[in-house]
Amino acid sequence: MPTTLMSFDPPLVRTAVQVNGIERKLECDARLTLLDALRDVIGLTGTKKGCDQGACGACTVLLEGRRVLSCLTLAAQCDGRQVTTIEALAGDDLHPVQAAFIRRDAFQCGFCTSGQIMSAVALLDEGRAGSDDEIREFMSGNLCRCGAYPNIVAAIRDVAGRRDHDA
Repeated sequence: MPTTLMSFDPPLVRTAVQVNGIERKLECDARLTLLDALRDVIGLTGTKKGCDQGACGACTVLLEGRRVLSCLTLAAQCDGRQVTTIEALAGDDLHPVQAAFIRRDAFQCGFCTSGQIMSAVALLDEGRAGSDDEIREFMSGNLCRCGAYPNIVAAIRDVAGRRDHDA
């Protein structure tokens, strides 16, 4: 007797996500992650796919201004919400965190850099850069396989110090 495989079409959802200030309407598999939507559907490849398990932080983006791991966030969860990726940080000039990463040589291979920068931007906005230990604690979800941690901390400290002087 022949074996019959049952096939099914995955459920599709319609969602409208504000990505970097532009509304993106998606009709996608309900299981599609925000990371895959950003990279494969929308075409924004600055957000990196590292471990795809939420352990490395390479895929960090901002959702309504808060850090999220886009590999663990469903695109459908972002309906009507604002997502900010690395592509939105720089305008005519680099974002202060990007400039500090360059100045402090806070990256080597660059694979984790977009997630590190997005997490650093959120950390600074949260006011969690009071000390080097605090910076390390709140950046601990972002791994760097090259070990550029001292330079990453220095870059964040530079930006935090500038903000303190501007206040």
